[in-house]
Amino acid sequence: MQIAAEGILFASGEPVHISRICMALDTDRPRAEEALQRLGDYYAFERRGIRLVRMEDSYQLCSAPEYAEIIRRAFEIRKTAKLSQPALEVLAIVAYYQPVTRAQVDQIRGVDSAYTMGLLLERKMIEECGHLQAPGRPRLYRTTQDFLRAFHITSLEELPPLPGVEEGGQMRLDAPEMSEEA
Repeated sequence: MQIAAEGILFASGEPVHISRICMALDTDRPRAEEALQRLGDYYAFERRGIRLVRMEDSYQLCSAPEYAEIIRRAFEIRKTAKLSQPALEVLAIVAYYQPVTRAQVDQIRGVDSAYTMGLLLERKMIEECGHLQAPGRPRLYRTTQDFLRAFHITSLEELPPLPGVEEGGQMRLDAPEMSEEA
């Protein structure tokens, strides 16, 4: 089963949802996850050039991070551009408050985020996920698996708690106000 799962993931080249792996292997989720765990452990223990990455309920084979520079040279790939401060701000807002509209992001940041959100959409760090049931039906956005992969996390639950925000994403109104000292 482990070898068949490896073949599925290799052939895909994209994240594969666990339900699809279970269906293809004609097995239940616990057995499939156990086989995938063994496969991931094998790659790590043997220090192979590939790793098995879990992103929420999906799995993907990718190159080992310690060989990134060598792989870039082999394919003459330029380093991916770093995210700007505005892009990181927008990503944080989307990650913590998703699904969120652009107007909500703008309201939290206090500036227009259209350009930055467009760049994040192009980089596939965020995606549209529906429309808000409100006048004008604004688009809703959420983070993607590329976001999880870029920040080396398997799910949004791994994000650190957001200061000033209670459980459930509500801003605390009793947060102390900043004051300027003379």
